[in-house]
Amino acid sequence: MIKKIIAKEDWVRALERLAKDFRVFVPVKEGDFHNFRLLAGERKPNFNFRNTRLSPKSIVFPQSERMFEYSLDGNREDAHIVKEAPKDFSPQAVVGIRPCDALAFHLVRINFDNPQYQDPWWVRRMESTTLIGFGCNEPCPSCFCTSVGGAPFGEKGLDALLYDLGDRFLVRSLTPKGEVLLGKIEMGSEADDVALRKATKLSESAAERVSSRVPTERLKEKVVNQLFAAPFWERVSFACINCGTCTYLCPTCWCFDIQDEVSGKDGDRIRNWDACMFPLFTLHGSGHNPRDKKLQRVRQRFMHKLKYYVDKYGDGVACVGCGRCVQFCPVNIDIRKVFELMNGY
Repeated sequence: MIKKIIAKEDWVRALERLAKDFRVFVPVKEGDFHNFRLLAGERKPNFNFRNTRLSPKSIVFPQSERMFEYSLDGNREDAHIVKEAPKDFSPQAVVGIRPCDALAFHLVRINFDNPQYQDPWWVRRMESTTLIGFGCNEPCPSCFCTSVGGAPFGEKGLDALLYDLGDRFLVRSLTPKGEVLLGKIEMGSEADDVALRKATKLSESAAERVSSRVPTERLKEKVVNQLFAAPFWERVSFACINCGTCTYLCPTCWCFDIQDEVSGKDGDRIRNWDACMFPLFTLHGSGHNPRDKKLQRVRQRFMHKLKYYVDKYGDGVACVGCGRCVQFCPVNIDIRKVFELMNGY
């Protein structure tokens, strides 16, 4: 296991050198928010943040992705033949990902990589991706990761973990993939016992600062049909405007739609993120929509995350407690309240 202490300014220089061998994605400040962007040119990483506005799931599961391409030009030999669009599976590293977002990759793997079905593009991107976590010294008030199997310095799903010790970073490898990446960083020195003890105390104190809690212990025993017919869904859904903010910000939402786009005689088959909160999500070709009411769509979102997933996979809830949907919902729908309603019904 590699354990290094690196001055913060040296860490940035090390990442710039690492960019010769990896596509390096780092948190970058854009206006009032941080988002993950490719380290290139004059763009500089900024690690002074609590959480990025968008999770980095798009690095592995792009918001819009060209799947196939084709031509309608009858003069071409390959006319009307659908071919896989070019893709880049070169090694990449996500540096500064929060432990909750790394845990999300573990949760959604069951959808993209399971014994029956594998999404080849998701799988290959994950195989080529190294996740360097960044522990949360000061969790957000809306975070509740410790209630759903995570922690401010949780290690599940990570290849290495970064600790902010003030003027220095301590970085520790967790997997062989993490060791390979950190082995390419020549700066820094071996971490001593003082730094390691400080990192341990930092992890423990951060966990104690997570002030939000959600109950989950009774979700498994609930009867699906009783929860489905519960009277509180009218109250929960009343303010919702079906904007989809919660699903697009959520690191564990995986729904997508596939569409063909044609320009002239050239066509692309594109996969786009979709959301169960949208009225068109379940619209059939016949015109029938089994979830044409707002209440039905809001109920589906929460039932999937907090009941259907729990029952089907036995791996806890499909939520990592990042708190993004709490922070950014324009009508203040709070998933923590829904946890309480469903768990206590």
